[in-house]
Amino acid sequence: MGLFSFFKKDKVKEVKEESQESHIEINRENCKACQRCVSVCPNNSFIIKDGKSSLKEGFVCRDCKVCVAACPNQCINFVNFES
Repeated sequence: MGLFSFFKKDKVKEVKEESQESHIEINRENCKACQRCVSVCPNNSFIIKDGKSSLKEGFVCRDCKVCVAACPNQCINFVNFES
């Protein structure tokens, strides 16, 4: 087993499928564009668009919730789709 065997495509696919169980919601009305979510997201999923935080198209979320903890205005929430 080589050093890069952890980065196989099938493992990446599993992470993407798991991330679809949750959805990030941004309360854009309260967003002050502080850019903390942009700077802390390990997946680089956030951008500032029209003066507010937004998610990039095709974003990947691994449910680490670092963005939730970093937002001073509590604008980011997770909604789980599990039943």
